[in-house]
Amino acid sequence: MAAFNTLGASFLTKHATHMSPQGRSMIIKPKVRGFICTNAHPQGCAANVQEQIAFTKAKGPVSGAPKKVLVLGCSTGFGLSSRITAAFGGGADTLGVCFEKEPSETKTATAGYYNTSAFHDAAKAAGLYAETLNGDAFSDACKDKVIETLKNGIGKVDLVIYSLASPRRTDPKTGEVYNSVLKPIGKEYTSKNLNTDTLKIADVTIEPASDEEIANTVKVMGGEDWEMWIDALKGADLLADNFQTVAYTYLGDKLTWPIYGKATIGKAKEDLDRAAKTLSAKHGGNARVAVLKAVVTQASSAIPVMPLYLAILFKVMKEQGTHEGCIEQIQRLFKECLYSDNPRLDDGNRYRVDELELAPSVQTKVEAIWDQVTEENLFELTDFAGYKAEFFRLFGFGIDGVDYDAETTPLVPTNF
Repeated sequence: MAAFNTLGASFLTKHATHMSPQGRSMIIKPKVRGFICTNAHPQGCAANVQEQIAFTKAKGPVSGAPKKVLVLGCSTGFGLSSRITAAFGGGADTLGVCFEKEPSETKTATAGYYNTSAFHDAAKAAGLYAETLNGDAFSDACKDKVIETLKNGIGKVDLVIYSLASPRRTDPKTGEVYNSVLKPIGKEYTSKNLNTDTLKIADVTIEPASDEEIANTVKVMGGEDWEMWIDALKGADLLADNFQTVAYTYLGDKLTWPIYGKATIGKAKEDLDRAAKTLSAKHGGNARVAVLKAVVTQASSAIPVMPLYLAILFKVMKEQGTHEGCIEQIQRLFKECLYSDNPRLDDGNRYRVDELELAPSVQTKVEAIWDQVTEENLFELTDFAGYKAEFFRLFGFGIDGVDYDAETTPLVPTNF
């Protein structure tokens, strides 16, 4: 899922001016506060994008790939990998929407800003059309601007990727702000949890959500905004006849089910399923939810239980040779589901690319380690080091070939 912040976001801008690359030079090291990293490394983010592009090219072209693609939440995580796969695996022209903070002389931009800048550089070098709008995807203003940009640019789209993750949403019709919560439903939930700062493992208890909190979470993370996007694009005659649209989700298994399934997020995911059925019936295209595996993202690192679960999962899947990150997952989604004659579907008509994570050989081992892991054996029984490395890679740190002791400037010329 792309990091997509909607705080105070009523504006929409397309960067037209170029920021001077001459600024204060500094050595940029990661600054971590809680479960987030508050800065990013421009050259590291660019190198990460190049690694994903190289992986995509090495896998060869995606047969039947779309040629005109809109990616909502295009700047990090699954959204970024989707844009890279469409462009460099299928030769697609892409329009992306993100909401990222620009750099200043003393502060770095958000990782997604640097990722998008690097993507634009690579797309231009490859002769591919790329346009990005920076603003609040939940707003009517953003939808209007996307429609205008498509009409003046690539025209009708074959594929719409919906990869937004946000803690809050402003209803564009009423102006009311809704906040999502990560809580169980019906009864409190107690589970083992790893504090990634202190490396302390202790039980965490989460109180059950109220009816209002459930409804608000569905409003933020459910399918309403996805429907609004597709309705608006259809109304503007910007969807190709055989268009596809896909929204990303995660379901998990026994250990994560209480916080993902029988929980507020689970209700939001049910609403995504509802939206997929509604959109397919209404517009005649192919609207589906895609269930992806657990990966380290800016969103998942904030969810109780997930860091420890991911550290164990990485250990088991690496041992079995089945570990995947965002780009590997999206590569398989395109080739094995979206553009396959025999897509992998479950009984809810969802695309499934989480089958390796849910394999009994993986989950049985993960559950056994979960019961055994302590602060003393954390690094022995889990791949917490690998989890931490993946976390820092999100922000451009720990990428091979980047000199992190060299002075650089946070100012990167805007090309989107």
